[in-house]
Amino acid sequence: MLTHLFIQNYALIRHLDIDFQDGFTVITGETGAGKSILLGALSLILGKRADTNVLFDKSSKCIVEGSFNIGQYDIQEFYTEKDLDYEESTVLRREINKNGKSRAFINDTPVNLSVLKHLAEKLIDIHSQHQTITLHNADFQLTVIDSYGGLTNEVNVYRSDFTVLSGKRKKLETLIKQETEANKELDYFQFLFNELDEATLQLDEQTNLENEIEVLNHAEEIKTKLYQAVQMLGQDGTNILGQIAEIRTSLSQVSKYSKALDELTHRIDSSFIELSDITQDIESEMDSIAHNPNKTEEIKDRLDLIYNLQNKHRVNSISELLDLKQELSDKLNSVTSIRENIEVLKKEVEKAEKETNKLAEVLSYKRTSLFPEIEKEIIEALANLGMPYARFKIENNRLRQPGDDGFESVNFLFNANRGGELQELSKVASGGETSRLMLVIKSLISQKNLLPTVIFDEIDMGISGNVANMVGEILVKLSKAMQVITITHLPQIAGKGNTHYFVYKETEANITKTEIKQLATEDRVIEIAKMLSGQDLTSASVETAKHLLKN
Repeated sequence: MLTHLFIQNYALIRHLDIDFQDGFTVITGETGAGKSILLGALSLILGKRADTNVLFDKSSKCIVEGSFNIGQYDIQEFYTEKDLDYEESTVLRREINKNGKSRAFINDTPVNLSVLKHLAEKLIDIHSQHQTITLHNADFQLTVIDSYGGLTNEVNVYRSDFTVLSGKRKKLETLIKQETEANKELDYFQFLFNELDEATLQLDEQTNLENEIEVLNHAEEIKTKLYQAVQMLGQDGTNILGQIAEIRTSLSQVSKYSKALDELTHRIDSSFIELSDITQDIESEMDSIAHNPNKTEEIKDRLDLIYNLQNKHRVNSISELLDLKQELSDKLNSVTSIRENIEVLKKEVEKAEKETNKLAEVLSYKRTSLFPEIEKEIIEALANLGMPYARFKIENNRLRQPGDDGFESVNFLFNANRGGELQELSKVASGGETSRLMLVIKSLISQKNLLPTVIFDEIDMGISGNVANMVGEILVKLSKAMQVITITHLPQIAGKGNTHYFVYKETEANITKTEIKQLATEDRVIEIAKMLSGQDLTSASVETAKHLLKN
C-alpha cells in the first residue's frame, strides 16, 4: 500500500508531504484546487513521461517520491529478476531536471523507466473519469475478462508464443519473396555461369597465350636471328667460341707460373662453358620455332573468347572473370539454400501454429466459461447502483485463426432500460451509466487481482442521491481488501472515508500554490457541510454532514 507521497516543484505544488493510511481515504477540494495535480505527480512514479512544463520553479528539479509497504505481497521475484534489493518498505522516485531529463529510482537504485513502470503496475492502479472512454475499446474489454479470470500469465505466455510464430511467418514470407525475385534471374545467372564454366579459364592463361601468339606471328624473323647468333657463336676458329678456345689454350700453358694467371684460366673456362650452353639453348629454341598457321589460328580463337568475355562483363583480366564465376555460383547456391531454408521454416511454422492454436483453444475455453459469471455479477452490481433493468452481455466474434489475443474478439453489449435492445456501449450508454459500469468493472477486477492500492479520480460524475451512497458502499467494500483512495465531489462518498484530505490553493507574494491537509472530525463536518450547501453553511447541512460521518 501507499504509505507516503512526497512532491517537490511539480505544477502548482512547491513542497508536499502526505502520509496515507490503509482502508478508505477520500480527497476533496474545490474545482481547480489541484486535486488532479496530485494524480499527475503520482503518475510520474508510475512511469508517465514528463517534460519541463511540470516544473513549478524552472530553475530547480522536480522530485516525486512514493513509499510503499509491500511486505504482504508476493513480488520478491521481480526484484530478483531486475537485480534489485528487496525491501518491505519500497521507495519509487522520479526526478525531472530543468533540462527535461528524467531519472528513475527504486530504493535509491537507478533503473530504466520501463522497470519503474513495471513495478508500479504491481502496486497501484489509477482509474479516472476519463478512463471510461477505454471501456468502449475491444482490447480493454478483453483485458477485463482476462483480469477477472486471473488469466494474465496465460495470456502473456500465449502472446510470447504468438510473437515467435509471427516472427517465423514474417521470416518465411521474406524468404519466399527472395526466392521469387531470385528465380526471375535464375536462368540468366545459370547461362552466364555455364558460359564461364565451359570456357575452362586458367589464371595465367591469357598472358601465356599472348606471349605465344607474339612468337608465332614473328617466327621467321626470330628463327633467322637465332640462326645468325648460332653462326657467330660457332666453334670454328673464326667464330666466338673458337676464338675463346684458342685463348683458353694459351692461358692454360702459362697458368702454372702465377696464381693470377690460373684464376684467369678458370674464368675463361667458365665463360666458354656458359657460351656453349647458350649456343645449345639457342639451337633448341630455333628448332622449336616454326611457322604454324593452324596453331596461330587456334590461339587467336582462344584469345578472342577471353577478350569477348572480358568485354561482356566489363572486366580486364581472367582473375576478375573467375571471381565473377564464383559470385554467380554463390547466387545459384543461395537460391538452392533459400529453398531448403523455406522447407525447414515451413515445418517450424506448422509446428508453432499447432502449439499456438492449442494454447489459444485452452485460453478461449477459459475465457468463454467466465462470460456468464461476469455478466451476472455486473448486472447485480448495476442494480445496486440504481439501474435495476440494466442488461449486460459479452458478445464474442470468434476469429477463424488466432491473432495477438487468441481467438476472441469481444464486444460489451449494454442497455439500461427495460425492454431495450442490447447494443454497443458507445451507442446506448450515457456518461453516468458508463461511469457506473466502469466502477463496477474496476471493482470486480480489483477484488480478483487484489492490487495493494486503487485510486479513483471522480468516478462519481453524473450520479447523486442513493446511487452515490451505493457507490460509496462499493468503495468501502473494496477498502476491506486493499487501500482505496478516492477523489470525490459527493458528500455521500466523502463521509464514508476512514481518512479525509482537503486540497486547496493559497497565494503568497503573488504566487499561487496547491496545498493539502488532513482533516480532523470537526473539520470534516464543515467540509462535508459545504459540499452539501455551498460556502453558506446551514444548520441542516451541518447536521446532515454529522449524520453522514456517523453512518
